[in-house]
Amino acid sequence: QVQLVESGGGLVQAGDSLRLSCAASGRTSSYAMGWFRQAPGKEREFVAAISRSDYRTAYEDYVKGRFTISRDNAKNTVNLQMNSLKPEDTAVYYCAAVRSSSIYYTAATGAEYDYWGQGTQVTVSS
Repeated sequence: QVQLVESGGGLVQAGDSLRLSCAASGRTSSYAMGWFRQAPGKEREFVAAISRSDYRTAYEDYVKGRFTISRDNAKNTVNLQMNSLKPEDTAVYYCAAVRSSSIYYTAATGAEYDYWGQGTQVTVSS
């Protein structure tokens, strides 16, 4: 079992950048990882995913070119670099993990993940 703790959220202005981090209690090298977000009154939505060994990434269309997911298995962390932030990016951002036997597997739906963090708030003002 792995426990996930997100950090790095905050209040920024449109056009600014933020870097979210997700620290895992276990070895992240066994897990495919992802980031999701949920805005008030909306359903949780996929943001980005990365395979176990950093070979593959996946992004939702609305963050492509602005967000970058990365991982450091030596430090058991997964990061989400968010650039050119927009007010519509305002949400609670969640880190998620699923154990995977494949180094290429990425998961883009919440149902595929077994472990979730508590979330970190990102607020982008216009």
